[in-house]
Amino acid sequence: MYKLLKREGHARRGAFHTVHGEVQTPVFMNVGTVAAIKGAVSTEDLEKIGTQIELSNTYHLHVRPGDNIIKTLGGLHRFMSWDRPILTDSGGFQVFSLAGLRKIKEEGVYFHSHIDGRKIFMGPEESMQIQSNLASTIAMAFDECPPHPATREYMQASVDRTTRWLERCKNEMKRLNTLPDTINKNQMLFAINQGGTFADIRIEHAKVIAEMNLDGYALGGLAVGESHEEMYHIIEETTPYLPVDKPVYLMGVGTPANILEAVERGVDFFDCVYPSRNGRHGHVYTNKGKLNLFNAKYELDSRPIEENCSCPACQRYSRAYIRHLLKAKEMLGMRFCVLHNLYFYNKMMEEIRQALDEGRYAEYKKAKLAGFEENN
Repeated sequence: MYKLLKREGHARRGAFHTVHGEVQTPVFMNVGTVAAIKGAVSTEDLEKIGTQIELSNTYHLHVRPGDNIIKTLGGLHRFMSWDRPILTDSGGFQVFSLAGLRKIKEEGVYFHSHIDGRKIFMGPEESMQIQSNLASTIAMAFDECPPHPATREYMQASVDRTTRWLERCKNEMKRLNTLPDTINKNQMLFAINQGGTFADIRIEHAKVIAEMNLDGYALGGLAVGESHEEMYHIIEETTPYLPVDKPVYLMGVGTPANILEAVERGVDFFDCVYPSRNGRHGHVYTNKGKLNLFNAKYELDSRPIEENCSCPACQRYSRAYIRHLLKAKEMLGMRFCVLHNLYFYNKMMEEIRQALDEGRYAEYKKAKLAGFEENN
């Protein structure tokens, strides 16, 4: 259940109550695709760096180790030793990114596993069954993520299919949540709005799915090749047509600047692989912009990644040492960078919530964006 606590323009400050605890919004979900954050980050680490909610991937966990194995072991929370909320995405994006390996039909999608090539079928019912086996807090509806760019005709047909699939997801989840062996009988379902950069298709789809009374609503199919300006425009156009009493989730976005802009336009939930992926390559976020620790200028730099940062890396280690670890291909260097980046994102969301609480978000956003332009 979502409670809207405060507004500043279109920006929203809320609290989302789940069976696994309350999530303060706006929030960034730390991405653990296969039930782990890439970069040797444990669930204990996630607790220490202020992670409220973790995101895992339905498709990847289905192909390995198998959702039935995870169900046998008590569900994803027990499997990865995490007692806070988990959102599982439906597998739709991964399936549709396997362009050469899949075939879309009305009943669902036929494709080949990227791991061993075996044939797999996934439709709305299968996606819900897998996510029910995983027993996540929030399940995402199975949708088609259309390519960018796509013709209006293709986009409309794709969005119509996604709506039909959503109805099937809703019915299947209702059935699964009544079964005696279902681990999480309070599993929530979020719908996904599609339509590419066609604002009118987006708006019409938002109106239709808003009537279906889901637990939350996501904007999908963005950050797939369109410009930031196009993305911001679509968010602005679409969010007014989504229910005000339900959380809005912008899927797969993004940079710190993207998040600041999207919060201003009414988004509550975010996820992105950027902080962990960039960290694994020695790119770290600071309030004065992004640093590449492989650069020679950090060879003798005894400062932490960022002054006054309370992450585990900055508390003890210098840029020079972390750079050495990265150059030596020691996993510890990668781990420090990922921990720092995730902490940076989680801390920024905390600052955003505080700024909204105090009615100074516009001022905070302006100062934060200006800081990113500085050089270290």
